Amino acid sequence: MQLHSFHIPVMGIGFTIDTPLKVSHLGIDSVISLVDDILLEKIRKMYCDMFEVPYHEITESIEDFRAKRITSYLNLINDLAEKKFKKLKDITSGYSNELKQHFNILPDTSVLKEKFKNLTSNGFNLEELKDVLETNLSMGSIDVNIMTKVDKENYIKDKQLPTEYNDAHAALRGYANSKLSSSVILSAGMNPRLYSYMEEFEDFYPDMEGQIKKKIVLKVSDYRSALIQGKFLAKKGLWVSEYRIESGLNCGGHAFATDGYLMGPILAQFRDKKEELIQEIHQIFIEALSHKEAFVPKSPLPVKITAQGGVGTAEEHQFLLDHYKVDSVGWGFPFLLVPEATTVDKSTLDKLASAKEDDLYLSDVSPLGVPFNNLKGNTKDDEKLALIVKGRLGSSCPKKHVALNKEFTEKGICTASRQYQYLKIMELDTKGLSKETYSKEYDKIVQKTCACVGLGTAALLKYDLDTKKEGDGVSVCPGPNMAYFSKEMSLKEITDHIYGASNVVTRTDRPNMFIKELHIYIDFLQSKLDEVKDSMDNRRKKYLSTFVKNLNEGISYYQHIFGSLKTTFKSSRLQILKDLEKGKNTLGQIDSELDNI
Repeated sequence: MQLHSFHIPVMGIGFTIDTPLKVSHLGIDSVISLVDDILLEKIRKMYCDMFEVPYHEITESIEDFRAKRITSYLNLINDLAEKKFKKLKDITSGYSNELKQHFNILPDTSVLKEKFKNLTSNGFNLEELKDVLETNLSMGSIDVNIMTKVDKENYIKDKQLPTEYNDAHAALRGYANSKLSSSVILSAGMNPRLYSYMEEFEDFYPDMEGQIKKKIVLKVSDYRSALIQGKFLAKKGLWVSEYRIESGLNCGGHAFATDGYLMGPILAQFRDKKEELIQEIHQIFIEALSHKEAFVPKSPLPVKITAQGGVGTAEEHQFLLDHYKVDSVGWGFPFLLVPEATTVDKSTLDKLASAKEDDLYLSDVSPLGVPFNNLKGNTKDDEKLALIVKGRLGSSCPKKHVALNKEFTEKGICTASRQYQYLKIMELDTKGLSKETYSKEYDKIVQKTCACVGLGTAALLKYDLDTKKEGDGVSVCPGPNMAYFSKEMSLKEITDHIYGASNVVTRTDRPNMFIKELHIYIDFLQSKLDEVKDSMDNRRKKYLSTFVKNLNEGISYYQHIFGSLKTTFKSSRLQILKDLEKGKNTLGQIDSELDNI
């Protein structure tokens, strides 16, 4: 039973590493990143010590250590979360503060919340309340995230291991072998080999009741991608239980820009074509199961459509639920200011709380070569800049999770590493470039940051664990929406904000989430044009023209939607329409500039 209409997405590598242990007993779904098995092992040891659970270290000398570390960590979090949930429901000697919190953070419209109030207002019938709790309360899902392309090959000495020992494959196996009944969120694009590997694990298939123990969730930025990936998996007898639509640019972490397709029209397409999508994929799915001689469900299995990226008010939250019929809304980076839910060291939390628009920017610091949302003045970038000044470029690359580049070596190396940057600058020195061009190319090389370490360090600092291997530098990747949340919050405060019982955003100049995304896309388009205007060719011009066309169509869509609304966005509707017209004019200027090149 889904108690909440929001979920907490994965954030960084360490920020939600133990979020399920903090919120699952309260009925909130959340996501653990499986990138860093070294970090997971350190946190597992900490919790084993804390809760007096026997701990047996899984060292790198143990075969398949990465998968085993992940399985062990997920099993521990599952067991501890279940104990908290069981304790919460134990009302033998009265109801606990945790049980009160469970109901307090539900929306005021919740029938269950009202029932609990009525039952406990003048004493309570123990057996009746027990029955209500057993029947209606459920844990939040303990989900995991795998970045499909972060699938580094691994070696023993100089011998390459089989594909199933690649990083993403091992992470998948670690999850598949765990006792969790939850979802794996696959992000960062399609990895056919990884998707094919999922066929080997029975927990991804429906049982005789049509239930799937381990569900597949695809994080996508458009309908076409969802359809292609959904069909690919269906041909293997694997069902996608959720399509998680994320704004291409108005989100945190890595930003996967669409070709100018905006979130509203994309959500409308999912809403309008949901049944068509389900039926088309169901036919492929049941044919594949028949070939495997597996159980074949008579009717299509459930499919959720969820959305995330830039939502910041209760009105926007409700609009996504009502207008686009999404099943849940992801609230990400505002939760970094909620210590009850996420794991952020105090220094980073303070930086996030004081961050304004100019402090949050789309950068090229990620070694993956994908635009990356960044916070100015984060300590990992400060650490990197100090080393550049000393002439000591690049990271020592202690974890090598994104050691994927093979320009210079047979084994992959990370573009943020000392080894890669040394080789790349040596190559640059042979090109005979002008001083200005050399400087630009040099900056592109040295700006890469060791994100796979920096995005996990906050958890080590928060829990006062050893950072000798990692260093103290923290990378953080909040989305633009972070600028409008400016204080540390309790779980009650943020849930009241989400459900409209209060408002923690004190600024009155926050643009609507759809307008903010439009502005970001226009800025992105302008930067792309500026980047290539001196070397324009037909291919680039066609790409930029298509981008302009899609943005214009998105604006027209919004003008129709917001122009016809009667009660929703009542106080901001006129400003939204003005902003849309302004965006259209700016696009016209960009289009003219493009035509004149």
